[in-house]
Amino acid sequence: MRKFLVVLDDSRECLNAMRFAAMRAAHTGGGVAILSVIPPDEFNHWIGVGDIMREEARERIHAHFEVFAKWMRDKQGIDPELVIREGEPVAEIIEQVREDPEIGVLVLGAGTDKKGPGPLVTQMTRSAGSLPIPITIVPGDLSKEKLEAIT
Repeated sequence: MRKFLVVLDDSRECLNAMRFAAMRAAHTGGGVAILSVIPPDEFNHWIGVGDIMREEARERIHAHFEVFAKWMRDKQGIDPELVIREGEPVAEIIEQVREDPEIGVLVLGAGTDKKGPGPLVTQMTRSAGSLPIPITIVPGDLSKEKLEAIT
């Protein structure tokens, strides 16, 4: 089964990327893998404090994932899988794509800020030529109706 890989982070544009991935998966008989990357700099503290912060980050990720997963199951009939990795986001995304041969498309949400589409989209488009899969970039301000029309 082909899976759409979508990145779960704290950005607003993440929501449209999740919607797009779920709708495309539902319409094409695919699946959704949701990847959340915990940056290593979040844990540069005392060992015990770092472990507590790591666990809190994982709990936060699971809570956000459950919100998206419930919507995907209820509205699109898709049961997403959650993958949590630790490291630099771009490197971990590339590694996840290489490790999971079922991933067929990387879906990213583009920010609507005047500064550009966001650091993740900027960095991943630089690496696009070396990825074994295409990247779909979903505008962060695309309406639900437009998303439904194009998926």
